[in-house]
Amino acid sequence: MHHIAEHKRLHETKTGAQAWRRWGPYLSERQWGTVREDYSAHGTAWDYLPHDHARSRAYRWGEDGLAGISDDQQRLCLALALWNGRDPILKERLFGLTNSEGNHGEDVKEIYYYLDGTPTHSYLKMLYKYPQCEFPYARLVEENRRRGKDQPEYELLDTGVFDNDRYFDVFIEYAKAGPDDILMLVTVHNRGPEAAAIHVLPQVWFRNTWSWNGKTPKPSMTADGGAILARSNDLGEYRLRGDATPAPLFCENETNVRRLYGVEGIPGGFKDAFHEHLIDGRVDAVNRAQAGTKAGLHYAETIPAGESVPFRLRLSKGDSNTRPEDFDAIMALRRREADEFYAVVQAGMTDPDARLVHRQALAGLIWSKQFYYYDVPEWIQGDSAQPPPPRERLNGRNREWMHLNNADIISMPDKWEYPWYAAWDLAFHCVPFAMIDPEFAKDQLILLTREWYMHPNGQLPAYEWAFGDVNPPVHAWATWRVFQMDRKQRRAAGDPQDPGDLAFLERVFHKLMLNFTWWVNRKDAQGRNVFQGGFLGLDNIGVFDRSAPLPTGGFINQADGTSWMAMYSLNLMRIALELALHNRVYEDIATKFFEHFLHIAEAMNHIGGRQSCAERGVGLWCEHDQFYYDVLNLPDGRVVPLKVRSMVGLIPLFAVETLEPELLDRLPEFKKRLEWFLNYRPDLASLVSHWDVPGTGQRRLLSLLRGRRMKALLRRMLDEGEFLSGFGVRALSRAHRDQPYRFPLDGHDLTVRYQPGESDTGAFGGNSNWRGPIWFPVNDLLIESLQKFHHYYGDDFKIECPTGSGQFMTLRQVADELARRLSRIFLSDGDGRRPVFGAYDKLQTDPHFRGYPLFHEYFDGDTGRGVGASHQCGWTALVAKLLMPQAHAAPVKDSAAARPTAEPGRRPKARPATTSVHVGTQNE
Repeated sequence: MHHIAEHKRLHETKTGAQAWRRWGPYLSERQWGTVREDYSAHGTAWDYLPHDHARSRAYRWGEDGLAGISDDQQRLCLALALWNGRDPILKERLFGLTNSEGNHGEDVKEIYYYLDGTPTHSYLKMLYKYPQCEFPYARLVEENRRRGKDQPEYELLDTGVFDNDRYFDVFIEYAKAGPDDILMLVTVHNRGPEAAAIHVLPQVWFRNTWSWNGKTPKPSMTADGGAILARSNDLGEYRLRGDATPAPLFCENETNVRRLYGVEGIPGGFKDAFHEHLIDGRVDAVNRAQAGTKAGLHYAETIPAGESVPFRLRLSKGDSNTRPEDFDAIMALRRREADEFYAVVQAGMTDPDARLVHRQALAGLIWSKQFYYYDVPEWIQGDSAQPPPPRERLNGRNREWMHLNNADIISMPDKWEYPWYAAWDLAFHCVPFAMIDPEFAKDQLILLTREWYMHPNGQLPAYEWAFGDVNPPVHAWATWRVFQMDRKQRRAAGDPQDPGDLAFLERVFHKLMLNFTWWVNRKDAQGRNVFQGGFLGLDNIGVFDRSAPLPTGGFINQADGTSWMAMYSLNLMRIALELALHNRVYEDIATKFFEHFLHIAEAMNHIGGRQSCAERGVGLWCEHDQFYYDVLNLPDGRVVPLKVRSMVGLIPLFAVETLEPELLDRLPEFKKRLEWFLNYRPDLASLVSHWDVPGTGQRRLLSLLRGRRMKALLRRMLDEGEFLSGFGVRALSRAHRDQPYRFPLDGHDLTVRYQPGESDTGAFGGNSNWRGPIWFPVNDLLIESLQKFHHYYGDDFKIECPTGSGQFMTLRQVADELARRLSRIFLSDGDGRRPVFGAYDKLQTDPHFRGYPLFHEYFDGDTGRGVGASHQCGWTALVAKLLMPQAHAAPVKDSAAARPTAEPGRRPKARPATTSVHVGTQNE
C-alpha cells in the first residue's frame, strides 16, 4: 500500500528512514493551572499560575500556544497570535475558567475545531473563531461564577459576540515539504458585514530550558535578512520566513518579574513583550537588538467584508526559499495526499456526513498529541538556580512517585481541560489510533508500562493530580485489540499468514503481569477475590467518594472493581494463549489466568447465593432486584448493599471470552489442564458454558453471567425507562429521576439522583458527571461484549430491544443498535440538526458552524447534547470505529419473526463454527 504517500511516510517512520513525526501538534492548549507548573505549598495549581500570569511567566515543564506545533522534545515551538485591535490581551492561547470559576468546574470558553490531520502530521488543519469585538473575558468569569450548579453554563456564544457574524474564521494549515521543512498557511476570513482590521503574529520560540539549573546553554534567535534564524546546540539551525517581509519582533521567553513581582531594574524584552508592544503601545518592550529566544512576524491587515487574506510562512532546517508558487503547490499536494489516505481508511463509507464526522474525529485524535514533561523528584525538590520550593511539598502530591520522569509525546484526553495523560483514557485512545497508525498506538501502550512510568510495585500512573489513584485496568484489553487490528492490517497489506507483532504483545504482557499482581495484593481487602479499587474513573457515580476514606468507616466491595478484574484475567489469558501458539511456556500462564477468572466468578456468583439483598452475608448480586450493586462493609460487621442502579452493575457484562475448539486443540497442555480443573472442581465448572460444534469439538464461553442473570441485566439495560437512551446507554438508570437513592448518614441523606447533563455537585471537581449521561468508553465495551456473546449464542438467541417493545433482536443486532444510537449524536438528522449541538440554532443552521461537530467528554442522557470537556477527542474518537462500514447492520423490522428460540444458559442449536468478520468490530 506504499503507493499511498502517507503510507510510505508511515513506513519510513517505522523503519527509521525518515523522522516524519519529529514535528507535530505537540503544544498544549493550556500549560497554566497544571500540576506540573504548581510550586505552591498546598497544591493549589489553579491559583499558583492562573491565565492572567500565563502571558508573563516562563513555564518550567512545557509550552502552550494557539494552533501550535513543536519538535518532539518541544525545544522549538511555532504558533499563532492574534489581535483584533480591541482585546485587552494578545490572543496567544485559549482562554477558559478555572475549577472554582466555572459553575461546573474548569471549562474552555473559546470556539475552535480540529478539522484534519494525517498520522505523520504531513498535513494538519484547524479552525479558530475570533470575535471582532472585545473578547468578553470578565463577563464569562463573572456570569459563570454567579450561576449555580443547577443552571446551564454561560458560553461564548451566549455573550452575543458572534451576532451579525462579526467574527473572523482563522484557518491554520500545516504541510510538510520534508521531515524538517514545515509550511504554515494562515487564512483569515472576515465573516462580518463590514471591513475589519486584524493583527496576525506567527511566533516562534524556544522552550525555556536555561533558567532552572544554570548549566544548560541558552539558544538564540536573530534577524537573518527577512527571516528569523533560530540556533540551538541540539536542534541546529532553523529559519522562519514569511511570503511578505515585515520586520521581526524579538524578546526573551523569560518571566516578566517587573509585572508579576514588582522587581525593577531588570532589562525588558520579557515573554509578554509582544503583548505590551501591540496592546500597550510600548515600543521599548521588545528587544531592540533584534535578538532573543522568542520572535514573531507582525502582519496588520484590514479585510473587506466577506473576503479573506492568506499568510504564508515556512519553518525549515537550513535554508528554504518561500516562493508562493512552490508553497501553494506543496500545500495542495499534501491536501490531496490526505484525501487519498482517508479514501483508503473510509473505503465503503458512502454517506458524506458520516465521512465528515469520521475524519474530524480522527483529526481531533491526531491534534490531541502533546509533549508531556514531568520529572517528579526534580519538581518536588526544586531547581538549583531557583528559590527552594516550600517544604510542605516534600510530603505533598505525588511524593510516592519519585521514579517518574516523563518526557514523551502522549495522547491527551483534552489538551485544554485535561492537558495530562490519564491511564484508562489512553487505553481507549489507542483503539481508534490503531485504525490509522497502529505503530503509534502500540508505542503508547508500551510507554505507560515503561519503568519511568509504572511504579516499581506494578501500579500504572493514573494522572498528575494523583498518580496513585486507581483507573480501571483496561490496558490489557486495549493491547489485545490493537494487536488484532494491527495484525489484520498487516495481513491485508502483505502476508495473509502474518502472526502479528508478537514482540509488542509479549513486551506489554510481561509488564501487565506485574500490574495484575499489584491489583491482587492491594485491592482485595479480604483475600476473597472481591475487589475494591476506589473511584475507578467513574467520578461521582456512587453515594460516596470511592477514592477517599468512607465517612462510615469500613470499605466497599465494588461490583465494577471485581468485574474489571475478571475482565483483566480473561484479557491476559487470551494474550497468553496467543503467545503460547508460538512459545509453549505461556500455556501455564494462560492456565493461571483462567483459574483466577473462575475464582473471581465464583466470588461474584456464590457470595450470598440466592438469598435476599437484606440478609447478612450479602454478595454483589441482588436476587430481588436482579442487579449487581456495590456492597458497604461496615466496621461492626454489617453489610449494606448500595442499591444504586448504575453502570457499576452493568460492568460485569465486560468479562466475557470464548474459547474455540480449534485453538484448544493447538494448545494441548492448556486444554488438558482446563479439562482437569473443570472435572476436579465441578462447582467452578458450572460457571463455564459450552456447546458442541459439529465435527470440531466444544466451544466454551467464559463469562461472569450465566443464563438468567445475563438476561436480567440486558432487560434493564435495554429499558428506555432505565438505561437505554436514544443516544446510547446511560451511566445511571433514569428510574432514579423519580426515585433517587438515599443513604442516611449522621441525620441527613446522601442522595443519588438521575442527572442527564451536568453534575449538580462538586464531587471530583464537578466537571464530570456519571449520574445519567452517556459515556463512549463504557458504551464501546458494552458493544464489544454483546458481539462476543453473539459469537457464542449465535442468531438463535434473541432478546427484546427495547424492553417492552415487542421487537426481538439477536445480540449482534443489539450491539448494532447501540452503535447506531451513539453515532446519531454527531450525524445530521432529517432536519439537518445534530443532537451534539443541543439548542444552539447558530451551531445547527449556520453554514460556517453546522459542519463542525465537537467530540465532547460525555453526552446528555436524554437529548444527546455534548457536555463536559468540548474537545475530548481521545475516547470519543471511538465513534470513528462505530461508523466504519459493516460495523452495524440494518435494524430488525419484523418483531413477530424475531422471537427467541433459545435463552442464555440453555444450549443453543448447533450452527457452523465459522463467524463472519466485520470491519470495525470485535472480530478484527
